[in-house]
Amino acid sequence: MRPASDSRLTPALAPGVRRREVWAWAMYDFANSGYTTIVITAVFNAWFVSGIARNAQWATLSWTSALSVSYALIMATAPALGAWADAHAAKKRLLLTTTVGCVAATAALALAGPGDVVLALVLVVVSNYFFGSGETLVAAFLPELASADGLGRVSGWGWALGYVGGLVSLALSLGWLAWAEAHGVANEAAVPVTLVITALLFATASLPTFLLLRERAAPRGGPVARRALAGALARLRQGLRDTGHYVDMRRFLVCIVFYQAGIQAVVALAGIYAQQAMGFTLPQIITLIAVVNVTAVLGALAFGHLQDRLGHVRTLALTLLGWIAMVLLAWAATTPPLFWVSANLAGLCMGASQSAGRALVGWLAPRARRAEFFGLWGFAVKLSSILGPLTYGLASWLSGGDHRFAILLTGSYFLVGLLVLAGIDVARGRREALSGTAS
Repeated sequence: MRPASDSRLTPALAPGVRRREVWAWAMYDFANSGYTTIVITAVFNAWFVSGIARNAQWATLSWTSALSVSYALIMATAPALGAWADAHAAKKRLLLTTTVGCVAATAALALAGPGDVVLALVLVVVSNYFFGSGETLVAAFLPELASADGLGRVSGWGWALGYVGGLVSLALSLGWLAWAEAHGVANEAAVPVTLVITALLFATASLPTFLLLRERAAPRGGPVARRALAGALARLRQGLRDTGHYVDMRRFLVCIVFYQAGIQAVVALAGIYAQQAMGFTLPQIITLIAVVNVTAVLGALAFGHLQDRLGHVRTLALTLLGWIAMVLLAWAATTPPLFWVSANLAGLCMGASQSAGRALVGWLAPRARRAEFFGLWGFAVKLSSILGPLTYGLASWLSGGDHRFAILLTGSYFLVGLLVLAGIDVARGRREALSGTAS
């Protein structure tokens, strides 16, 4: 019998699921957010370019190439990992493996000093691969924990805790770097400590997940596992073919690839741009990213209500216009105040565009195939994670390290996404989705 304190959450939870288990699941978002915040967005990326690669013209390209390799590996292996985990009821075991791998590789990044380019890049590929694979595995627990009507709410709790985890990691790193700077500790010695902090936070904050989260699936055996893998790959191929029957969904998936390419470039290169183009120090970069995280939460909440009034396409179009304005402001900024404006505009648009995009996928997807089409959405986002950062890296390299040109070029993805979005007929797409449900 559930305690009374769980009664308020019962409609959102699946039968037999208690609040503490959902909290334990959501704590994984809290735990792993420090990795993306410190390693990918705010600290290590900037340190790699300025410290490890010593501001070489190819530094940004090598960084984005490493990220692209890791995302390509995730895309190539995700169907096999998912099928094997389902067949062997091993989501939790695989999640433990990916967590240990990411934590170990993150801590090992502390060993990469000036000139250790190859070591740093290999560890970034390994750590980001384990991180991305773990994200997929932990997300697979959601349908077991939430009721059909509570998927959004339960997912949102994890999202919210993830932002908190990112802010905690930023606060800890900022506190350490500020102390180190005040006591004359050089970045070469100070930055590695932030990676150890990030690894320890990931390891300790994920403990509730492994102690309290249950594996509810039953194993299905070896031959079944092979059939599951073949089925996963077949569903991906079939889903891509079937988008031809859903014209507006297919167009939106193309739109996602383009505008998410711009977003992924901003996420992966925010710290590098702030340092290389604006001359920000690491503590200034961390403070900036922390404020932008808060702005992103406000953007997601505000635009979540707004899209119910304006409609999904109009809301997304508004956010893409905001992204274009953000790129132009960042390109034109030569002083911190204008760059702060552009960064916080990015935060508003970040939360808003992610929220509106997921909602539009749900609106255009046939009810009986929503999981399949959300899988295609995830595939499109991973593809954009390769396309956007790699474009920025190539642009900065070919232009001799001109980061302003690189961000301006990458910003064109938002413009293309807006043009593709203009061709989407939401009413027609909804009719297609309802027709698909009926059949």
